[in-house]
Parts: sequence; structure tokens; C-alpha cells
Amino acid sequence: MSLTNWAGNYTYRAPRVLAPTTVEELQERVATESRVRALGTRHCFNDLADGPAALVSLEGLDPEITLDEGARTVTVTGGTRYGTLARFLHDAGWAVHNLASLPHISVAGAVATATHGSGDRSRNLSTAVAALDLVGPDGSLRHVARGDDDFAGSVVALGALGVAARVTLDVEPTFLVAQEVHVDLPWDAVLTDLDAITSSADSVSLFTDWTGDAVQQVWRKTRVGADGYERPTELFGATPADGPRHPLPGIDPVNCTQQLGVPGPWHERLPHFRLEFTPSNGDELQSEYLVPRAHAVDALAAVRGLADVVSPLLQVSEVRTIAADDLWLSTAYGDDRVGLHFTWKPLQPQVEAVLPTLEEALLPFDARPHWGKLFADPGRDLARLYPRWGDFTALVERTDPDGKFRNDFVERHVLRG
Repeated sequence: MSLTNWAGNYTYRAPRVLAPTTVEELQERVATESRVRALGTRHCFNDLADGPAALVSLEGLDPEITLDEGARTVTVTGGTRYGTLARFLHDAGWAVHNLASLPHISVAGAVATATHGSGDRSRNLSTAVAALDLVGPDGSLRHVARGDDDFAGSVVALGALGVAARVTLDVEPTFLVAQEVHVDLPWDAVLTDLDAITSSADSVSLFTDWTGDAVQQVWRKTRVGADGYERPTELFGATPADGPRHPLPGIDPVNCTQQLGVPGPWHERLPHFRLEFTPSNGDELQSEYLVPRAHAVDALAAVRGLADVVSPLLQVSEVRTIAADDLWLSTAYGDDRVGLHFTWKPLQPQVEAVLPTLEEALLPFDARPHWGKLFADPGRDLARLYPRWGDFTALVERTDPDGKFRNDFVERHVLRG
């Protein structure tokens, strides 16, 4: 087998990929394998989704989208892409609270890794989960719902508790969003007025290469109320872009979602990229570190101090905010966070050589790396960053005592953390 992830930087080592088309077949496949890991849309930059034996792809499952308007929930199979779900929900008059920058990713994969969008008041995608149906080691379905003892440890679980056959998400009435881009935001304003800048819209992203005196782009996404939307003309010294922009310099913005303050459906504005186009740049690597809101300005200054090391390997960085939650292994567990995202050039040896330096600079700020992106963790000390770490590892031991769902990543960063 020669299968790579979306970016092409990782080749899976597992010798076989199983492709069930029904949940029942998925259960049978899991039950008969000695070791197995779930595989979604392969938008993961490390070996998190790999395994020593079989991978089970969820892409062939029918989405089975079931909307319960009374309960204000929707249930889908784990491999369903957010873009597919979003179109269904909008047509039915409903929405999820937030979306990541890419609508191409699967629900189960995003949930398991605490993937997020942006917004001071918006929690990550995992927090919309109301219930999970997990295929356990013996192939049986284990239903875990909000309020259950193990629920907060079972949502962001890195695939270590089983395969998410179905996921139930909270929904709300559909809404409109307007998106606009400002350019050349002075760094002095960012470091002085960060809270005011990120709270100026429902979702705010700063795009920078960490050099110079200004952040190159500010993307703002605002829910549109009954009074409509008026595009702002100034933002803390930044000015409105004179046309559509792509976050990466020199890239045609045709694959980006509508800008210039034109209101549109939530699912066509909250992501940065359109479902029908290649997401982002494709030929890239990614890392992300989430620091407590209280440390954000100092963390930004620390990375700026490494600009001469970071910038030569960088395509662009994105700074965005995520609200706190109570999911044990969520990167926003316990407090509001600011994400420092790095889209690297496809130079993996050079990037991996820089990561320890970057992580050392962020060490005083309790930075949590995004589970699905490249990070070093040289001291294997992630456990100190998560107060419920011991509870999670105990849950893994209890639900999968023989290690059917474990792999090198889980052993390296979690069970030996």
C-alpha cells in the first residue's frame, strides 16, 4: 500500500486499508482486527491516524444525515465532511455554531483532534458534540452522551477509545455572515489592542509572516442581523483590502470564500476556503500552538523574536482565538486560547529542525500543540498541560485494555506522556 495524507508529507505505514460502506460492516471489520486505526479525510500532518496493522477508512460510509429539529441536533456518520453536512443543514434552515477554515475535513476527525474555527465567543468544533457512537474493541457500539461520566474524555480522544461510527451535533437556526479583509495592521496596535481587535467581529484571523511593522491581512467574519451589515472603513490603523485576497501571498483568491462584506450563508463565509476548490495551498506543512489568552501578547512577541528563524520556512501564519471548554484533551480545556498557526513550506527536515526552538520559546506560556499537526514535544511533557490527563489515560486503559486502537503516536505522546 502506498497512501499519503492530504499534503503528501506523510506516507502511511499500515499495510491495509479497510473500506466499509455501512456501520454494521465497520463493526465487523473492527471486531476481527487485532490492531486498527480510523482514517478520515487524511488532513493530518503527523502519524496520529496511522497504525501498525489495518486502517479503517470512514469515507465510504453513507452520511446518514438525520436532523432532529425538536432536540436541535443532527446525527451523521463519522466520515461525513463538514461541507456536505453544512449544505444539508442550511437547506433545512439550520447550522452548526462554527466551522474550521477548511470545509473538506471529516466530522469525526475534527472532533477527535479539537479542530477549531475562530472567535472570542466560539468554542472548537468538538464542543458541538451531544453524543457519540463508538465502535469498541469487540465491534459493539458504545453510546456516550453529554452528561455521562466519561463524556468529556470521550470526545477529543485521538482515536484511542474506538472508531466514531456516528456523531450527534448541536444545531441552531441558520444565519448569514459577512466577511471582509483589512490590510497592513500595525504590530503596535496588535500588541496594544489585541482584545479589541479579536472582539471586533464574531471571527477574526490575523495573517502574518512575523516580519516588518504590520500584520499583512486581517480577516473578519460577522454575523448579520436584521439591520444588515455595513463594511467598516478602518480597523486600528489597517485599511480595507481593495479586492478579494488569499491568505498566501501571490495565490489567486478564486478558491477563497466571498469577501468585501457581501452577506451570505454561514457555511459559505465561516471557512476561508470553498468546498469545490482545492483547500488552502495543498503543498504545505502545518503546525499550531494554542496559548492561554492571558499569555497571548507575550507569546506573539516571543515568536516575532524568532522571525529570522521562522519566516524563511514559512508560507504564512494565522493568529486566531478559541473560547474555553471542558473536554479533557481539548487544546482549549479550562481557559480561552489564542492559536498561533504556521503554514510551512514543504521542507519537512528543515521545519522539524526549527520546531524544538519554537516550542522552547513558547514553553513559558503553556502552549498546547494541535494534535493533528507537526510538533516536536521533545520532553514528552504534554501531560503537565492537561489537568485531566490521568483521567484520560485511565479511560483508555479501561475501554481498550488490549490496545486495539493504540499506535505509535498514542504511545509516544499520551500513554508515555
